[in-house]
Amino acid sequence: MIRIEYVEYDASHSEDFVFDMPEGHDCWLLLLTQTPALFLVNDEYREYPSNCAILYKPKQRIYYRACADRYANDWIRFYTDETYVISAPIRCGVPFIIHDPSYCHKIYQLLVSEHILNNNFKDITIDNLLRILFNKLLESFNYKAVSPLFKNLNELKLEIYHSPNKEWTVSKMAEKLNISVGYLEEIYKGTFGISCMDDVINSRINLAKKYLLYDHYTIAEIVVLCGYRNMEHFFRQFKKITGFTPNQFRKSPYQQYKQEDK
Repeated sequence: MIRIEYVEYDASHSEDFVFDMPEGHDCWLLLLTQTPALFLVNDEYREYPSNCAILYKPKQRIYYRACADRYANDWIRFYTDETYVISAPIRCGVPFIIHDPSYCHKIYQLLVSEHILNNNFKDITIDNLLRILFNKLLESFNYKAVSPLFKNLNELKLEIYHSPNKEWTVSKMAEKLNISVGYLEEIYKGTFGISCMDDVINSRINLAKKYLLYDHYTIAEIVVLCGYRNMEHFFRQFKKITGFTPNQFRKSPYQQYKQEDK
């Protein structure tokens, strides 16, 4: 069960802001900073950059303050007995960098809306939103070797899947990030577990499957729409990934789903 005591996003304070509660709250507190801040961690005052998260458990000492011309954050105080919170491997009272702060910020906005409005499924929605938020925080907390280019890599991956029909090459992607081809290949695979060109192929085949199932384009038109210049090359990659030719996939789409379920 989750019960929100208070939730707020874009909370802003002046440069002299200090929050000090030696005895802590009776409930959980989760902060997502938008600006640099100074925290008391293991009896030491330490400065942390913006876009950090910190979870405080009930009765835990809380101290943080501004260390720039302003302080801003998203925060939520809540009561819960859910294991995804109380058994989370996150170290309470220790900030860590969030890799997708805008995504988490949107969840806070939704939590505020649900907390204010009396919707029929309010409690279920709040629980689901918090589960998603904790999943995103765990992704960041468990990430071992964060590349300084993580944001740029993430944006590149999103662009690949948004526009798979572009003439993607490793050299063009490396130029886009202003790094060498070899370094791009190394950090892309290290970050996402797949090479950048294999990701391009996957994005194109995913788009081709959608066209084959839901639209009335000819195979030749789909080849062009998915960024291929050679039909034979498209057929070969499609068969390798799906196990079907494009024509077989279009005529018997359910066979493909059955194969994925095995």
